[in-house]
Amino acid sequence: MGLRIRKIVRILPGVRVNLSKGGGSLSLGGRGLSVNLGKDGVRTTAGMPGSGISYSTRAPWAAGGAGFKPWAVVAAVAALLVLAYLAFGA
Repeated sequence: MGLRIRKIVRILPGVRVNLSKGGGSLSLGGRGLSVNLGKDGVRTTAGMPGSGISYSTRAPWAAGGAGFKPWAVVAAVAALLVLAYLAFGA
């Protein structure tokens, strides 16, 4: 088992920067719905807090040299808008 070190910096409620030896990423959201923007792409996770049930999907920035996937960014921005509405609009 190897040694793992990571640092999580909370910028705003629901916004975190994750730093580790493998690189950094930006996480948006919290319990129930989160979006992680990292070097490998966008990971969106939705779940029912406290139940242990969740669904996660990954959209790579590039797949097989095909290039940038703009729909991955659109999905991340849409999830961020939903989170912002739930946090500030409701």
